[in-house]
Amino acid sequence: MIRKGESMDINNEKGNLKYLSECEDALLKSELGRRYFSNVGSGKRAVLEGLEQGNLYIALVNEECAGFIWYIPKGAFHSFPYLHIISVKEEYRGKGIGKKLMNYVEQLVFAYTEKIFLVVADFNLSAKHFYEKNGYLQVGEIPNLYRAGITEYLMMKEKPSHQANL
Repeated sequence: MIRKGESMDINNEKGNLKYLSECEDALLKSELGRRYFSNVGSGKRAVLEGLEQGNLYIALVNEECAGFIWYIPKGAFHSFPYLHIISVKEEYRGKGIGKKLMNYVEQLVFAYTEKIFLVVADFNLSAKHFYEKNGYLQVGEIPNLYRAGITEYLMMKEKPSHQANL
């Protein structure tokens, strides 16, 4: 664990089974995990699916898994990348891990497309604020998408050079 004032060496790498339980733990101990992955084994199945698809990346801090991000290359409208899950372990939240993971995936996807999408639940306002702070704009609302009574905000980010051309 990193203590205040200690420097962090953060590296991203393609996910593998070695970090399955740590990724599952990060997911299950998040608000997203508590709301959407409360059934036994559902968090593990989600992480395994991302690993099998080959689009799940791990943030390593001093060789320890600090979190992960999973995107689906044509998951939004069968045309654009969709950031499906991003989760950071509790002890690493607020230390730049999520931003580094997002920047990494954005570099990958903006090499071949102009937009990336995600949804964020109305109960997760800190995540929504995080996305907005990192250039995502709310472009829609989808009531009851995954759970009755929960609205998902559809968020989009355009490739920075594309934004300048508008």
